[in-house]
This record gives sequence, C-alpha cells and structure tokens, in this order.
Amino acid sequence: MPPLAGPLWGCYDRVMGSWIANWNERHRHPVSRGLHFVGIPMLPLAGVLVVVQLVEARWDLWWRPVVLVLFSYLLQWTGHRIEGNELGEVVLLKRLLGRPYASVAPREKPGATKR
Repeated sequence: MPPLAGPLWGCYDRVMGSWIANWNERHRHPVSRGLHFVGIPMLPLAGVLVVVQLVEARWDLWWRPVVLVLFSYLLQWTGHRIEGNELGEVVLLKRLLGRPYASVAPREKPGATKR
C-alpha cells in the first residue's frame, strides 16, 4: 500500500495526473522536451549551489547559480519558441492580469489545421 493511502492519495493522483497531462500537452515537440529535461534540473541545482556557497562563504562565486538559472530559462524559452507557446510563468502572469496568452500553440490544438 502506498504511504499516502485513502482519499489523500486519490487527490494527489488527480492533481498530479492533471498537471502531467497539461505539461505533456504544452511540450509535444521532441527538441522542446529535450531542452526542458536538461534545463529544468538546473533550477534546483542552482538553489543547492546557493546554499553550499553561502555555507562556505564563497560570495565571489555568486555568478555560478545566476548563470545556471539564466541558462535554464534560455533553454526552456527556446523550447517554447519551437512549440509556439509561452513559458508557464508568462501564462500564469497573463492569466492573473486577464491578458490573452498562448498556453498551447494554436497549430497543436485538437482540430486545428496544420500549415
């Protein structure tokens, strides 16, 4: 039996299943997926690097986690340019502001005609 048995496990399963399905819909192109699989792990790695450098008082190496974060977002942005949609953070911000956004590229939506 999983550690989160019962209703809690069902809720977790529904939320994660929905999130993963949404992520898969927004990242269909194999190059975009590859860029994300390389870029996404760089973000927590940058966080770990910040903690290690703070513990070791290496203020002179501040640029290393910054470069990791910037390079990570560059890879992910490139993936979204290939897909034809916007970064998740941009979608969230535009949704909160009531602005139009491209969550899934129009050419990839079900029923859309491909050019």
